[in-house]
Amino acid sequence: MTIEFAKSARSSIGIEWELALVNQKTGDLANAAGDVLDDLRQSDGRDHPQIVSELLQNTVELVSGVHTRVSDAVEELSTLLNEVRAVAAARNVVPIAAGTHPFGQWFDQPVTDKERYHKLIERTQWWGRNMLIWGVHVHVGLDDVDKALPIVSGMLQYFPHLLALSASSPFWGGVDTGYASNRSLMFQQLPTAGIPYEQIRTWGDYERYVNDELATGIIEDQTEVRWDVRPSATWGTVEVRFCDSTSTAAELAGIAALVHCLVDDLAQRLDEGKHLEDLQPWFVRENKWRAARYGLDATIIVDRAGRQRPVADDIATLISRLEPVATRLECAAELHSLRDIIAHGGSSTRQRNAAAGAHGDLTAVVAQLARELDAS
Repeated sequence: MTIEFAKSARSSIGIEWELALVNQKTGDLANAAGDVLDDLRQSDGRDHPQIVSELLQNTVELVSGVHTRVSDAVEELSTLLNEVRAVAAARNVVPIAAGTHPFGQWFDQPVTDKERYHKLIERTQWWGRNMLIWGVHVHVGLDDVDKALPIVSGMLQYFPHLLALSASSPFWGGVDTGYASNRSLMFQQLPTAGIPYEQIRTWGDYERYVNDELATGIIEDQTEVRWDVRPSATWGTVEVRFCDSTSTAAELAGIAALVHCLVDDLAQRLDEGKHLEDLQPWFVRENKWRAARYGLDATIIVDRAGRQRPVADDIATLISRLEPVATRLECAAELHSLRDIIAHGGSSTRQRNAAAGAHGDLTAVVAQLARELDAS
């Protein structure tokens, strides 16, 4: 089967931001997505085109349009967030953004009544029901299908940088997991999720992979390929899917800017006929684990020789190297804002500090997440 890769403007950008809904008083997860989405229906009865349901009834997803600048995409998402806030408030519900809910229990959460979700749960059972997680997906447009798989592979060396910056899931079911991003390691338990296969380096390789998956019933369509970084044929993009949901719009903008710059930089290198550097797959896997475990305190492997460096230092170097790219893409301010996360700590650190300040009361963490998002 031939898979058509949609035409897309070079380095266009779109963002998807998953939000949890919680009870305004108790901080418990609120299964109010259906009601919120009903309240957001258009005057002709159609669903809101950019605020949509997800796997669980406690979740809404905000979907930006296609933009050339990160700031425009994030501004649009902020407008959508205000729409959600307005109708949710009438139901004593507020949105929060994090990779996991600090004390929510997966077995209490009903699944959205859609056939695709019921099929997923039927197949994946316990692990599927455990997907009480929220993330951010960033799409960057490519002007040539032949760039898709090389860029997917090239992005893997920056996995720990992006994961460490976005890590916002230290708690699970009321327990401090010891990880900065527990979500990233949970999500990889789903079929076809996780790190892409190193053997898939061309579009032809990808088509053969998808055909194998379809022929054996592993997937029913190509959108069920849930790699951490994947080509999105429908939109003509590379999609970075492994970041935890960012707790503020400012953090979302910074992380989206880094993805935007990295993909554009890799595309430019391909245009210039340069070889894209990569790491051994065992180093990529180790870096993912280290970033999930330690966040911005991780020490990562930075080259094929096994040289190691603190991820925070490597992010600072990366920001400096990408400055010309960010200037051209008009996201320099957003890219530089990542230095604030390095200096003051990301969401996982803030959540732990909030818990410690409340003597372990995790409702204080939810309250802080609600305040942070409200101030976005």
